[in-house]
Amino acid sequence: MYNSNLPGPVSAPHSADDAAQWNLGPVIAALRVSREDKHKIRHQGRVRELPSREALITIVNGLSAALFPTHYGRPNLTDESIDYFVGDTLNTTLNRLSEQVRRGLLFSDESEADEAQLATRARDITRAFAASLPDIRALLVSDVQAAYAGDPAATSIAEIMLCYPGTIAILYHRLAHQLQALGSPFLARLIADIAHTLTGIDIHPGAQIGASFFIDHGTGVVIGETAIIGQRVRLYQAVTLGAKRFPADASGVLIKGTPRHPIVEDDVVIYAGATVLGRITIGAGSTVGGNVWLTHSVPPGSNVSQAHSRSD
Repeated sequence: MYNSNLPGPVSAPHSADDAAQWNLGPVIAALRVSREDKHKIRHQGRVRELPSREALITIVNGLSAALFPTHYGRPNLTDESIDYFVGDTLNTTLNRLSEQVRRGLLFSDESEADEAQLATRARDITRAFAASLPDIRALLVSDVQAAYAGDPAATSIAEIMLCYPGTIAILYHRLAHQLQALGSPFLARLIADIAHTLTGIDIHPGAQIGASFFIDHGTGVVIGETAIIGQRVRLYQAVTLGAKRFPADASGVLIKGTPRHPIVEDDVVIYAGATVLGRITIGAGSTVGGNVWLTHSVPPGSNVSQAHSRSD
């Protein structure tokens, strides 16, 4: 039986001969040539500070705690202490965010600005982001309420906020979307990827999503960059709102930013495994059944199944 209290194997101390036994000299030299010449991929050819994924996780946790102090912060907060907790958490978190925004700007169209200009721009973005937090919280409350109303298995708001991956995914998305809108797309994309890692739900920060949005179960949901989703929309697991084709210019290079994902109007339900592709419109109040492959628009009030599409 393995005894965890026993000491593990002791590594031999590194010696000057360690590198020599692997013949690392030529490898290191070849990697330098690849890095600096043959296969250079640095943004505008320069070494720059990358945003920190670990810092962003800490930042999102701090923002979540400020938005919902007793759910994501400290459960023992009182009426006397809660505002102090929110203020201190926000001050610390926003200072961290400003630095990450500055690093993200190094990979944007503003990357040629000097350090002072980048720092000022980062503070402006962070200040505007802070001002938007009450509106973001209002949207998130509507999302949580939609989940509670839409899932008969839900027993409390607290359960939804702590146990539902769709709630976590949309929280991250609301924050990421606002950062993208304010001019920090690199950070927004990193936050979206962290949410994807945590939940299995992939929402591009550029997607526009209305209030009272509910993703039930959630694993495998994909929502593309230019998707537009109305209010009171419900998606189930493995739904894709994707692109049907990718337009290219005369030289074959993909054209970025063109509208290529679906528009989902208010009060639409899309069931598990449905794939909705292209710049099509799902009319208000429609239902798209499970495993449907849909590449054309449907009018309001439609019921779409694998076999047929009809309007009520």
